[in-house]
Amino acid sequence: MIPDLTLIKAGTGVLTKANDGTLDRAALVHLVSAIAGLVNAGHRCLFVSSGAVGSGVSALGLSEYPQDTATRQACAAVGQARLMQTYSSLFANFDITIAQVLLTAGDLGTPERAAYVSDTLSRLLAEPRILPIINENDSVAVEELKFGDNDMLSVRVAKLAGAKRIILLTSVDGLLDPETNQRIAEVTDIDEVFRHVRDDKGRFSMGGMASKLAAVKFAVDAGIETHIAHGRHPERLAGIVCGAADSISTRFHGKL
Repeated sequence: MIPDLTLIKAGTGVLTKANDGTLDRAALVHLVSAIAGLVNAGHRCLFVSSGAVGSGVSALGLSEYPQDTATRQACAAVGQARLMQTYSSLFANFDITIAQVLLTAGDLGTPERAAYVSDTLSRLLAEPRILPIINENDSVAVEELKFGDNDMLSVRVAKLAGAKRIILLTSVDGLLDPETNQRIAEVTDIDEVFRHVRDDKGRFSMGGMASKLAAVKFAVDAGIETHIAHGRHPERLAGIVCGAADSISTRFHGKL
């Protein structure tokens, strides 16, 4: 087990342009720089990256997120290659090598198969200049093999890897109180916050705050501190990881 391991998850809305779903290279550059800063400071990280389907949308000449399974999987097959090529190029500027890990729910479905995944992640994390980048294997995953979304994938992998914290990067500063529209800084009881759920799905996003809170509950029940933070401000990652008082996120305390 790697001490002080952080899992960072970036959603589709963080990585792609809202108008056409193509990769937002400026956003990726900013995010990669922030994650590289953590690695360079000695922090061990896992990175769960959405965006495969969204980055493949334009290649198939689509104007929005596809609804049928075959087209969605075709977009993922094209988009995953584009996504990893981009990450490889950007992280190479910081002398960081990326490792691609594609999973379906079946890979964590039995103790034996989960142990194989755990061993692979542990071996990769033993190398300080290698960053594992994880995504659901959308090009082959069918309904019975899907995690549901990458939020649930993230928290299940975090539990498997023994992560200390999870940071879910999204399009808002954290969980917002619907009455005041103000960020809720800390949550000690996850069951009380489901009333704050909003239907905030975008055209190129599979999840929303409802799915995030379901994933957060899984994480905190497993004792993992979890944050929801704004993915367009990845410079805040360092403060969140270090526990800075002025870091901007919603922090959910893991149950002891």
